[in-house]
Amino acid sequence: MSDQDKPLLIKRYASRRLYNTETSDYVTLEDIAGFIREGREVQIVDLKTGDDLTRQYLLQIIAEHESRGENILPVNVLNDLVRSYMVPGGGVMPQFLQSSFEMLRENQSKMVENMNAMNPMAQMPGFEAIKAQREAFLKAMAGGFSGGWPAGGKSSGDAETAEDGDGLDDIKRQLAELQDKLSKLK
Repeated sequence: MSDQDKPLLIKRYASRRLYNTETSDYVTLEDIAGFIREGREVQIVDLKTGDDLTRQYLLQIIAEHESRGENILPVNVLNDLVRSYMVPGGGVMPQFLQSSFEMLRENQSKMVENMNAMNPMAQMPGFEAIKAQREAFLKAMAGGFSGGWPAGGKSSGDAETAEDGDGLDDIKRQLAELQDKLSKLK
């Protein structure tokens, strides 16, 4: 089994610092989110007790992104998640979500292909640029479901900045450029 196939082991010390056992250095939650965006599986364990803390930290990453205004989950989905926890034997929701994400990952490229084939505007001048922008946008938006989650802003405790081209600001800029090109074609 290659190193990329094994989960990246992160150990949490009593001081709550997170230690990457692969690179022998301390990491932040944003670093862990970056590993996940790159397609790595992570496992976070308490050094002293050996308890698996992965779910707790993944939920914390999502909560931090939500608190910064990066709405990952719509309110109605959050409501449904809460409801599913309140129903006795509510184990259907986790399996449904897992199946949905697997199906989305499997069909992501097919979806882009079908959208390109069904578009009657394909013969318009400048359509190739628009098509490339749309594909980049779809890839960025669906990337969260396939392991390529677009990078958002860093938390206030992080010294590093998000990689260029991966953030929401980049998508907004590309969308504005696309709208500008469309207005020039009219």
